[in-house]
Amino acid sequence: MEHKKYRNFKESTRHLFRIYTIIPFAVLMILFLVFTIINGRMNLTQKTTEAAQSISQSMAEVYQQYYNEINRMAASPAVTNYVNSHLGSDKVYSEFYDFNNHQKVKSIFHIVSTGGIFLASSAPPEVLSSNFAFSNLINRIHQRPQDTLSEMNSFRYSHDRDTSYTFGKAIIKNGQTLGYIIYQLYESDIQKIIFEQNNEIAMITDQHNTIIATTSNATKGVLNKFSPTFDNQGHVLLNNGKYYMYTKRIPDTPIQVVTLNSYKSEQYTYYTVSVFVLAASVLLWIMIQIMSHKMSTRNSESIDKLIHALAQLREGNFNGYVDIQTNDEFEILGDEYNVMLDRLKDLMEKNKELSELSTIIEVKQLQSQFHPHFMFNVLETLRYAIKIDANQAQDIVMILSRLLRYSIGHDRSVQLQDDMNYVQDYLKLQHIRFNERLEYRISVAEETQEVYVPKLLLQPIIENAIKYGYQHQSKVLIEIRIYTSAGKLILEVHDNGHGMNEETLQQVNQILQSQSNTTKHIGLYNVHRRLVLLYGEQSGIHIDSTQGKGTCVTLTIPYEWGENDV
Repeated sequence: MEHKKYRNFKESTRHLFRIYTIIPFAVLMILFLVFTIINGRMNLTQKTTEAAQSISQSMAEVYQQYYNEINRMAASPAVTNYVNSHLGSDKVYSEFYDFNNHQKVKSIFHIVSTGGIFLASSAPPEVLSSNFAFSNLINRIHQRPQDTLSEMNSFRYSHDRDTSYTFGKAIIKNGQTLGYIIYQLYESDIQKIIFEQNNEIAMITDQHNTIIATTSNATKGVLNKFSPTFDNQGHVLLNNGKYYMYTKRIPDTPIQVVTLNSYKSEQYTYYTVSVFVLAASVLLWIMIQIMSHKMSTRNSESIDKLIHALAQLREGNFNGYVDIQTNDEFEILGDEYNVMLDRLKDLMEKNKELSELSTIIEVKQLQSQFHPHFMFNVLETLRYAIKIDANQAQDIVMILSRLLRYSIGHDRSVQLQDDMNYVQDYLKLQHIRFNERLEYRISVAEETQEVYVPKLLLQPIIENAIKYGYQHQSKVLIEIRIYTSAGKLILEVHDNGHGMNEETLQQVNQILQSQSNTTKHIGLYNVHRRLVLLYGEQSGIHIDSTQGKGTCVTLTIPYEWGENDV
């Protein structure tokens, strides 16, 4: 048969502590990682969206301001008068600079006649005089004089100043086109608007995805177009990386804002969190090992004390008390073990005493069975009976044989009716011996007949009554009453002997209550101790005696029916 391997309490406690600590920590770490991933994705989406919202709001203000300003200037009397008369340029320039100086995005101002001549300009117009793109711009304004042109186009001026967006409007008076007014917005100022602190790449494009301004030239494709490449998950592939893109079209304008943020920062966050989780796990594992060892050692210390105490008890050491002061169930177990040890010691002492007492009783019984004086008295009585009354002699022989047969039996407990039969035979012999000098009466309650009692329970009491009864008088009366009261079996033996004075009675009672006896009152003491050991302190002998009136010995035992209860 395979031997079952057991894990000791210390190891079990440590094992359970590790499991019940690691499991919630692992669940917490998993939830933390999931939260980090979701939160990282949400943060990436949110900051990309917020950047687009912020840029689009700023660009919407810029667009609307320039749109309103070019329409105002195109209808301004100062501008119309200047185009017709070429007078009042200072007013025109003053109005332009007053507006331009208050703008986030600065611009270049031009007024061009229908013949293509620059009438006014805030920048040297020489670079535009032969510029084919600018000529096409003028032509598009001319074809739609009632509309306000706004489009993406790029022009380079001195000092590497580039413009990237243009507003244009025809100057009309009385239904006749007098010239054209143009505002060209600096690309560098537009780039300042689209730079957001929490955003990586931002750009502004027109409705054809042509880039007006961008924070990264990596977004510029063929013909300055933004043509993103997507993977199967919808991520923009740019610069060998994956980006999340958000597009925001500015209402009532032909332009839109595009913001992009790389997943690399999110991956870096995942890496940082992973390193943190790994470091925290290692640290926690070390702490769990230390804490589990301390906790299991503390808890198992009480178990070790109990096991050591049990080992001492197994070796026969009944003084191996345990001292546990943990204020928990282990302390209760330790206290209960100590109580059990005390009770076991007491029980061992009682068993030892009962065994010794039983031996003494058996020896005394053997002595009484063949007591020389008793046998001599009986035989002497028998000798006279043979001469005088043969029938009585026959009765003596029969009674004596029953007494001897009963007394040499090995039963230690018998039914009360059997023991009372012995008592009656014993008293019959004594009555034959003493004739009318001995009188006895026996009263036994019917319900007590089958109750089990220790064997020869009353003989020492009756023997004492006869022995001491004739010391001061010639006639003795013995009364035996057996009944039940309050769940107890009461056996009373009364005699009308001389009795005892108060001092003698007190000495006898002290002898009965002592743990050992070296006096001559061995019969009463042995009966009393036997009852106390068998049935507890509530049982035993109680003596009432009055000098000159007699003595009453009362035996109290539990009212039990089974032989095993004796």
